[in-house]
Amino acid sequence: MAEGPLSGITIVDMTRVLAGPYCTMVLSDLGARVIKVEQPGTGDEARGTGPFLGPVSGYFASINRGKESIALNLKEDNDREVFRALVGGADVLIENYRPGVMKKLGFGWDVLHAEFPSLIYAAVSGFGHSGPYSERAAYDMVVQAMGGVMSLTGHPGGEPTRVGTSMGDITAALFAAIGICSSLYHRAQTGQGQMIDIGMLDCQVAVLENAIARYSATGEIPGPLGARHPSIVPFDAFKTADSHIIIAAGNDGLFVRLCEALGRPEIAKDERYLKNALRAQHVDALGADMESVLTTNSTEHWLGVIQGAGVPCGAINNIAQVIADPHVQARNMVVTTHDKDAGTIRLSGNPIKLSGFSDPETRGAVPKLDEHRENLMFEFMK
Repeated sequence: MAEGPLSGITIVDMTRVLAGPYCTMVLSDLGARVIKVEQPGTGDEARGTGPFLGPVSGYFASINRGKESIALNLKEDNDREVFRALVGGADVLIENYRPGVMKKLGFGWDVLHAEFPSLIYAAVSGFGHSGPYSERAAYDMVVQAMGGVMSLTGHPGGEPTRVGTSMGDITAALFAAIGICSSLYHRAQTGQGQMIDIGMLDCQVAVLENAIARYSATGEIPGPLGARHPSIVPFDAFKTADSHIIIAAGNDGLFVRLCEALGRPEIAKDERYLKNALRAQHVDALGADMESVLTTNSTEHWLGVIQGAGVPCGAINNIAQVIADPHVQARNMVVTTHDKDAGTIRLSGNPIKLSGFSDPETRGAVPKLDEHRENLMFEFMK
């Protein structure tokens, strides 16, 4: 088992695809033992999603490393008894069925809480276990759209655009992980388990940042702005001679330093740009003034100049560049696991760096379907 602050915590993981498995991967990286309960024959449907490394789904591997797998059909009596034994020995149960499915199987919150009062039960679903949409199905892009995130993404007048990663699932996963960790703390104080109800749509509303506040303050509906920040200027992607550079001058002092670094200190003295609020009113004019300088040289040149002035900036890296980045490597943000069929697999690392625990470069293997049945049966069916 992995070392971490959650060492000694056992999680029965009935989730599939992305939100739930991402949540339990985070908890596994923090030391929890994760027992993945899968459908016999097919397992988590993510096992069939590409790209593939030999016979292994890269999609599945990316969020299921270091877990144990057992295949159970909860409609069969024998498997139901195995499942009950697993839950009885666990601290947390997490599932991402539609509301009502676990109840129909005889393992709803009320039943399990009565039998195992210290159990923490986490349910992740599209719309949560209450409200008029609760029984609807959802995938990532559905909640990105319904929750307003897609309305803020892309360029003005462009086609609807989803965020480039599955933020609907991932935000739900992270909020679920927070709920589980806080519930474990509560249980340590009281001895009582509780139910955690995570709706993916709720999580999208929660990460709208200041969009709701802007609408409340102005009555104007926020829309897509491309790369730029809605209220901080300059905070955008700017053209250079060979590509683009991200510049984030988040206050008036940084803006003055930026203009000095560009060799155009007079820009900072322009009455239109003296304060952030004024710059926001003249954002297009300021962008043109900056690009008239930036397009005279390369992104690499300007990164050196602007970083040297202490102004936050960066290149727009593709994934190959991210993996090769020396800082990403130094922070151990690309780790490996070994599979007997696929060989070495590179995966995203754990961003939670803890002084009291190691951050290994190699992680636990990706489980084969039902791989751990024999050991789990021996351990739990006593």
